[in-house]
Amino acid sequence: MKNIALLGCGGMGKGHANAIASGSGNPIWAGIPGIPEGKLHETDSDVDKVLTLTGIYDIDPAACDWARERGYHVYDSYEQILADPQVDIVLIATPNDLHKEEAIAAMRAGKHVLCEKPVMMGSEELEEVMAVAKETGKIFYPRQNRRWDEDYRIVKKIYDEQLVGPVFNIECRVQGSRGIPGDWRAHKQFGGGMMLDWGVHLLDRLLAMVPEKVKYIFCDLTHVTNDEVDDGFKMHLTFESGLTAVMEVGTCHFATLPLWYVAGKDGTAVINNWECEGQMVRLHSWEDKDATPILAGAGLTKTMAPRGDSSTETLPLPKVDFDNNELYINLVEAIDGTAPQIVTCEQALRVMRLMEAAVRSSETHSVVAFE
Repeated sequence: MKNIALLGCGGMGKGHANAIASGSGNPIWAGIPGIPEGKLHETDSDVDKVLTLTGIYDIDPAACDWARERGYHVYDSYEQILADPQVDIVLIATPNDLHKEEAIAAMRAGKHVLCEKPVMMGSEELEEVMAVAKETGKIFYPRQNRRWDEDYRIVKKIYDEQLVGPVFNIECRVQGSRGIPGDWRAHKQFGGGMMLDWGVHLLDRLLAMVPEKVKYIFCDLTHVTNDEVDDGFKMHLTFESGLTAVMEVGTCHFATLPLWYVAGKDGTAVINNWECEGQMVRLHSWEDKDATPILAGAGLTKTMAPRGDSSTETLPLPKVDFDNNELYINLVEAIDGTAPQIVTCEQALRVMRLMEAAVRSSETHSVVAFE
């Protein structure tokens, strides 16, 4: 059992506090209005088996009042957390620009660190933090937690097991219509923008799934609703095998495209939304006895005509097992030396460098060689 203190009790921080203090299956969003309990994924590994919340600190008095109302201990300062000998781990859930100094202070005070994404503002900052982790012998754990999302787990299973044949193109789109959030995420000095917000997750998951080097990238950052930071991006990646990927985030889309579109040599998989509604269409035979031309605009086409049932079959998406709490469990295992980190600093550094290359691509309007 490890003791963990929470630095920052905003939206994500409150979720962590609830998760660790309650110890229930998937408690981060439990009790939030509009989230039905049936949508919460129950897991076997309860967080309270490995972590105890010692308390929180936030500079916002309202956040501290929220914590006190729920019976959580409230520290008077971050220095008080660092001086508390009971605290084994500091969970950093503050704005992005504060992560480096807070993480370094924690490790030099003898604490391990679980840090919200993006862990740093850039790769150079992360390299500094990694050096301090090595110097102090403490664990620095990037909380890149969307590797445990059901939609990603489904796509990874399709990719790993070649359920639509060898995959040659992967597309993932996260699209909304509310613009940039109106808090610190709208300001460059605090590490705002969608590349640092959602880009971390999309790229982390893609690189974790495809075990290849990235040869080239091309990226456009968008500023439809916000001039200071990007409110979205569209990024095209080419891997060394020729596999391609499109990762896209948008905040001014009022009708959305599928969440995932995966094309393989023997079929196609589509996940339409967060509820993981979708299907796989798998090829039986290139020969299609039902093939007939269709009228496409001003002309006929047989090439683009839909296939008949004789050459394809439609299948449900595969079922997957996943544990939303595995990252918490693995953090403690890594500290105890009983298991390696699932999300490593080296992986987070690769993602950070890829995002920086994407920004260069957008600024220069050019294809950038990566690895």
